[in-house]
Amino acid sequence: MKIKKRNLLLLAAIVWMIAGFNILRIGIETYAAYKSVINFILSLLVFLFFWFMIFYKLTVKHTDRIQNYQEERQFFLNFFDLKSFLIMAFMITFGITIRTFHLLPDRFIAVFYTGLGAALFLAGITFGRNYIFFKKTETAN
Repeated sequence: MKIKKRNLLLLAAIVWMIAGFNILRIGIETYAAYKSVINFILSLLVFLFFWFMIFYKLTVKHTDRIQNYQEERQFFLNFFDLKSFLIMAFMITFGITIRTFHLLPDRFIAVFYTGLGAALFLAGITFGRNYIFFKKTETAN
């Protein structure tokens, strides 16, 4: 189940765009009753925080890690490291728990999920761009 290391970036792009789309969809669907300028601004702030403080740095870190693999073919789950898989599992579990048990108001879900989903989706796009512009570091075989 090994793939070329460049394709790990494509896999990361697909996973992040799917996750981002799904979270963004939940946020937008919940937004219907909460449309206001302040909520749009809050969503933008959530997006900016997650993009610049977390996801942009994450795309750089994982792209560098993938490009620096010595072996050309890697196990397909190596698009993430263990820490990132654990964070993702926690976020999914926490998100489902919040919505299932209505632990936070729908306004929060609308604002937060829209900003978070947009940042996740942009991370997927960034991984896709990194796939397209992947730097070949290996020597000719």
